[in-house]
Amino acid sequence: MSVELVVGTELSVSVAAPATYDATGYAALTYTKVGEITDAGEHGPTLSITDHTPIDTGITQKLPGTTSLGEKTLQLGQDRTDAGQAILKTALANKTRLSVKVEYQGGDIDYFPAYVTSFTTTGGDGNAVRGGTVTLALTTSKSGVGIVEVNAPAPT
Repeated sequence: MSVELVVGTELSVSVAAPATYDATGYAALTYTKVGEITDAGEHGPTLSITDHTPIDTGITQKLPGTTSLGEKTLQLGQDRTDAGQAILKTALANKTRLSVKVEYQGGDIDYFPAYVTSFTTTGGDGNAVRGGTVTLALTTSKSGVGIVEVNAPAPT
C-alpha cells in the first residue's frame, strides 16, 4: 500500500538517549505513549536557500544553505493523568531532550531527538474539549543524525 490513513498513528517519548542514533539504538529504548493527540502535525527537513548576487552580472544565484529539521506541533486533549503528557511537561520545565517515536498505522516508524519548546492550554466554546498545543523542536545527535526512518517489515 502506498498511502494510509493517519488514524492508528502513535507518538511516544523516552527521556533516555539511544546508545546509537540508528534504528537499533532507538528501538532498545522504553517509550511512553502520549495520549489524546488529535493532530500529530508534520515534521521533516527544510533547506534554506542563500541568495548571492554578484554586482558584475546582477543575476541572483541560489545556493543551498543550512538544513533545519523544524518543529512538530501536536494538538491534544489535555489529560493531567496521562504519563506521556506529564513527560512532555517535565521535559519542557527541565529543558530535557527527549527521544521521540512516531509509529504509523502500517508499521513505519520515525525516530528523532527533540526538545519540548511549549505546552499551552487551548480553550473554546462550551462544546470544546480543553486542549493543548505542544511544540517539539527536532534536533540531531552530536554526530548529526536527525530523523531515522524505519520501514515496516515486508509482508510474508
